[in-house]
This record gives sequence, structure tokens and C-alpha cells, in this order.
Amino acid sequence: MKVVTAAEMRQIDQDTIEGIGIPGIVLMETAGSAIVRALEQHYPTCKRIGILAGKGNNGGDGIVIARQLAHIGYDVYLFLVSPPESFTGEAAVNLQIAKNLKLRIEEILTDATLETKESVSLNHITRCELLVDAIFGTGLRGEVREPIAPLINTINNLPIPILSVDLPSGLDADTGNPLGTCVRADRTVTIGLPKRGLLVHPGAEFSGKLEVVDIGFPEQVIDAQNIKVHWTRAAAASEWVPSRPSASHKGSYGRVLVIAGATGMTGAAALASKAALRAGAGLVTLATPKHLNPILEGLLPEVMTLPLPETDAGSLAVSGISTILEFAEKTKSVLAIGPGLSQNPETVTLVHQLVRENQEQGLGLRMVIDADGLNALAQATELIPRLGKDAVLTPHPGEMARLTNTSVSTLELDRISTAQQFASEHGVTLVFKGAPTVTGTPNGNVWINSTGNPGMATGGMGDVLTGVIAGLMAQGVSSERAGALGVYVHGLAGDSVSERLGTHGLIASDVLEAVPEAIASLMD
Repeated sequence: MKVVTAAEMRQIDQDTIEGIGIPGIVLMETAGSAIVRALEQHYPTCKRIGILAGKGNNGGDGIVIARQLAHIGYDVYLFLVSPPESFTGEAAVNLQIAKNLKLRIEEILTDATLETKESVSLNHITRCELLVDAIFGTGLRGEVREPIAPLINTINNLPIPILSVDLPSGLDADTGNPLGTCVRADRTVTIGLPKRGLLVHPGAEFSGKLEVVDIGFPEQVIDAQNIKVHWTRAAAASEWVPSRPSASHKGSYGRVLVIAGATGMTGAAALASKAALRAGAGLVTLATPKHLNPILEGLLPEVMTLPLPETDAGSLAVSGISTILEFAEKTKSVLAIGPGLSQNPETVTLVHQLVRENQEQGLGLRMVIDADGLNALAQATELIPRLGKDAVLTPHPGEMARLTNTSVSTLELDRISTAQQFASEHGVTLVFKGAPTVTGTPNGNVWINSTGNPGMATGGMGDVLTGVIAGLMAQGVSSERAGALGVYVHGLAGDSVSERLGTHGLIASDVLEAVPEAIASLMD
């Protein structure tokens, strides 16, 4: 599903009205009808409803909602937060219709008797069982100011559910940051396409449960915008899952070589290796320091091992590089590099040499790089463009800050742009882990993930994700799709487990074991 900025949504709206000829008032009526249906579905017991309407198109949607609710028997209060004379266009037309129908309309925050009127209005607001927020839409410029800011703060503190129309009023549609103050909605019904700010934090928290309603924007109008940002949902993910023909064998599903492990960090190597198998790879080999080989062979009966020379600290020695490259080239393996690798200087050099020799020898090995593999790259960022378009990097915010020499707080201001710019600039697929995880691709596309939960904020989850992505790539899924699909499947597995166990005490092994179930659900 495509995800828009405020500017892209305004252009789609304008092109639909002016280019296609669908009148704006028709779109407004359709939007109001869709939101009324959502309201009836999700709040069936709420019969006394207050609508807070601003002077723009968002307020016009709210007035349509008020009229339609009143028509089907709801007890409706329409609260105008702007003077009636300030309403224009379709919003003004709908306000006049509401007046003609003698709807219960109350003007608030509009004149010198503000304190008296607000107290009266507040009394009416508190009598409502549900509030519909239609104050501002995507056109808000700058911070919310008085007298609307105090009103928003007041309704946020009331024990009444709030449904926001299109966007919680006061939310930046592009970044998800509150513009001063912002409505905290229990549910947001967004129109046409989801806006970026609804899918990233803190916007997702202000939005509550999100629902997208189609009001008939033509596909040709949407396509003309060349929208690069997408929301990964089940429909897309299911199309990317590789098939399993009946006449296949283990060689049909590719090989993964996991380069991982050091003293004290065998778990990361084991999780990544097993996850590659759980994601469907045919054969997985774990390249690890030789002293860990007996331990990992016992832990992973289905995984082959490649014991390698080690440093005095128990990490991989650079002398093992020829063995790694020879094995990977011979077996055409996808390389998963980094889980539990350590930051030993010699091991860091090994990572650097792998990248250099892969390019210089023209081997074309596909790599998924995580954890200490990323920390090694952070010490030689000039190597990143040499990884090639088939590489996938999977940093969490701390690792991303080291890769870009930027603060975590700066990166988190706009996760979407962060992933998009890095991937485009360096020609790699970037899986920027977090809430939500955002996958940027070399061609500028971005996929915002829709699965996962707070229970997954525990050690080892990233190692599982690395293995899942590598396992999908081994089966022939492109790096770009493997990044987005791997994140979706990983989160879906976590959601499945959390439904059974809750979000406290969830561990990476739980999610690992649920990966096949998650993939199977996409193939139903």
C-alpha cells in the first residue's frame, strides 16, 4: 500500500477534482459515508456523538459525518471551532446544508464571550459518548495555538473515546511529530491513502488504531505521483514468498554461509543459522572460530560448520578469509555476516577484506551484514558502496548512528528519509530496525513495516532477522524484497507468539520457531 506526504495527498485530491472531474463535494460526501460506517462498526453502543469541526476540508468531512449520523438517528452535537463565516468551499456548502436541516450546531472559541461559551460547550462535550476530531487535516501549518490548543488538551483528558478524521489534529502528516499539542485518538480513519506521520512514532501513538478507507481516487491519478514509500501489508508480502515446487530438493532453495560467533557469543551465531533454515534455505553452513565448533555442532544438528582460524581472543582470524571466499564462491552461498562476531581488530580487518576481495575479484557474493559486521563497516564507511546493490545492511539506531556519524536522536526525527537517503546514496538495501522498521532500497523505494510488537525488544531478535533475510535471499528473493519481506515475516512471527504468551518475557527463540508458521499464513 502506498504511503503519501501531505503534498502528495493534496495533489492527488486536486488532480482527481480538476483533471478527472470528480467534484470535491462528492469526495467529501464519500469520505463522510466511509467514516460513518467505520464509526458504526467500531463504536456500536455510542449514540450521543460530538463532532469538532474546523473550517477546512477536514471540518467539511466532519459536518457530513454529523449530518449523516443525525439522519440515521444518532444524537449529534456539531461543535464549530472556527467562525461560520470563515468556512469556504465544500465545507461552507455542507455547513449551510447542516443549518438548513437544523442540526444542533454550537459555535465555540469564536468571540469575546469565549470563557462562557467554552464552559457551556465543555458541558455538552462531556455528555457525549464519542468525539469525532475533524479540526485540522493535512493542511495544518505551524504549531497549534490558542484557543484551539487548550481545547485539544481538554478533550485529551476526558474519559471519552476520540475518532480522528484522516489525521489526529495537531499531528505533522509527514514526520509524525506533534505540532505543539495534538489530539490523542483511540482510532484514526484516514482517507484514500495512509500518511507517513501515521505510521512512525510518535504519530502512531497519537493515531491509535489506524484504518484506511477508499473514497475513489483513481489509480491513474495516484500512479502519476510516482510515490516511493509503501506500507508492507499481507497482500504484498504474500506475493513475495518463494514457492516450493513438489519436484524440488534441498539444492533448489539455496545456501547460506553464516559468518558469526566469538567467545561468549555463540548464541547469536546459532540463532542466525537456525533462522536461515526456518526461513526456507536449503542448506546452511556456519563459519565460526574453531574452538566453538564442537559447541555449535551440538546445538545445531541441521547446520553444517566450517571451523576457521581464530585470534587469541577467540574470534575469527583474518587468515580464514581465503577459506571463506573459496567456500562461498564454490557453493554460491549468501553470506550472513556479523552476529556475535566481536570487534576484535583482526576480525574487523577480516570483514573489510571480505568486502574488498568480493568486489576486486568480481565474485558477486550477496551479503547480509548485521551487528559487529556493521560496526566493522563503521570504521571504513568508504567500503559500503563497494558492497553492491545485492547487499542488505540491518542496523539498529545505535549502529546506524555509527555508520553515518550522526546522533540517534537526529536519525529518529525522520526514519523514512533516513533509510531512503542512505540506501539511495550507497546503493544498498538498508533495513533500519526500530518501531517501525523501515527498509530503504537503492532505487529510492521505502517499505514501512506493519508487524511486530514491544515484546520483541529483547536480545537476539536481530540475529533471527539476519538469518531470515539471508534464508529468503538464498531462495532467489531479491535483496530489496528479502529485506522488506524478512522484516514483515519476523514481526508476524513475533505477533503470533505474543498472542499466545503476551509481550513480557518473549525471547528470540520463541520468534525463531514461529517463522515457518508466519510464512505459511501468507501462503494460505
